[in-house]
Amino acid sequence: MAAAVLSVPFMAACGSEQAGAGAGRASAGSATAGTAEQPLTGIRWNVDSVTVDGTTHRATSDAYMILIEGGGVEGSHGCNSFRGDTVLEGDRVRLDGLESTAVACDGPAREFDHALLNAFTGGSPRVEVRDGRLTLTSEEGATVRFSEGGEDTPLYGTKWKIVSPDSAGRAHLTFDEQEGTVSGSLGCNKVNADATVRDGHITVGTPSTTRMVCEDSLMKAEKALLKLFDTTLDYRVDHRSMTLTSANGRTVHAFAAE
Repeated sequence: MAAAVLSVPFMAACGSEQAGAGAGRASAGSATAGTAEQPLTGIRWNVDSVTVDGTTHRATSDAYMILIEGGGVEGSHGCNSFRGDTVLEGDRVRLDGLESTAVACDGPAREFDHALLNAFTGGSPRVEVRDGRLTLTSEEGATVRFSEGGEDTPLYGTKWKIVSPDSAGRAHLTFDEQEGTVSGSLGCNKVNADATVRDGHITVGTPSTTRMVCEDSLMKAEKALLKLFDTTLDYRVDHRSMTLTSANGRTVHAFAAE
């Protein structure tokens, strides 16, 4: 319930940008709200980072927003999706009628969400767009930076950091197309296995791992991740996020590391 309540301020931040899109429609020549050469609507704006009290937090989940032609905003702040309306007030924006889902986050995704939530807890952020990048700046100086979305991250060759189950940001996997393998870390131990990708499915072989012993929380996450092996998984890549789903419905979420 706390996560559901706290998600509203961040959605306001996202809506703020969308309001910026509205600003672009209202004043195509505005240097801050947008220009004819740099439209804001219909574009997926991906959250790159949030800076609060001088500390910059890099994105650890696939947070984004889309400004809708004719008004409105929708998107995701990593775990929950949102939608709402925006009101332009000069080069600043205000969010109205926000609605969101209430899925709980854990691990690095939760920490990043909280940084976003704390960035805009009130007021009307200033909107600036330049060279394919969008920035929201609160009256207190906190900033959220976005970049224009592109194609989905390739499955192969990407270091996929495991977001859930929580392994304190230590677990990651990389798929190698030429070798036909998947390798990385389960949070405590290194792992390597055969991996065949075909028609939206990944068949993963028996894992080879090191045999270190770590704290209980890491071993618990590692035990859950080991269940991805010796089975066939459904997978889906959505921009910088990847979801792996086993036959019994167990789901693992990962994010493309920079």
